Amino acid sequence: MQLAVNFLDPQSLITTFGVLGILAIIFAETGLLVGFFLPGDTLLFTAGLFTTAQAAHEVGVAPLSLPILLVAAPVCAIAGAQFGHYLGDRYGRKLFDRPNSRLFRPEHVEKAEYYFNKFGPAKAVVLARFIPVVRTFLNPLAGMLEMGARRFFVWNVIGALVWTESIILVGHYLGSRVGGIEKYVLPVVALAVLASVVPVVREVLRGRRETPGTRARHPGERPGERQDARAGRSAGQEERL
Repeated sequence: MQLAVNFLDPQSLITTFGVLGILAIIFAETGLLVGFFLPGDTLLFTAGLFTTAQAAHEVGVAPLSLPILLVAAPVCAIAGAQFGHYLGDRYGRKLFDRPNSRLFRPEHVEKAEYYFNKFGPAKAVVLARFIPVVRTFLNPLAGMLEMGARRFFVWNVIGALVWTESIILVGHYLGSRVGGIEKYVLPVVALAVLASVVPVVREVLRGRRETPGTRARHPGERPGERQDARAGRSAGQEERL
């Protein structure tokens, strides 16, 4: 019997792999560069929805355990992001020096660095959790740009807790309060996707209104180049002094 799984469909992932699959995907999306395409937001929301008996019954699965999800999901999100930070700290620029391919795009790294520079390391680590693709690439980028592991861990924990718990609980609340919502899983998931994209659209629009001299990073710069240039200018000034 051949197993057909749609890795972009949260319902397919949950009905096929259950809680363990959810946790593995959350780790991969936040810790492995190749996991950026996985549906983290919608997966958490759908998992929260299926913690209610009625919604789970309609798709033919046993109800998921809400306590297990609330404990295990943030743990996997924290572990994944910390692993991504370690990779960036360990391998540096080499991690991002890859040819353009179907999976890897330099603009993914550029977008992550834009948020890192715009909001600062701590705030970026938290906010990136709610921005698809950015939350995957920002973690190794933070390691490459030498954000300390301890400091990263503190904000990583805060971001992971807020991200996972809020989305799971919203799904659970709607599943338990709104009758028949299981019939509208796809539209509700589409709204969740839209909500997660709103911050990206807002920041892109803000970025377009900014002048080139005020942008967080010049187009075409590679990760870390602006920091390297600043360091070089500072060293030159010190020598002249």
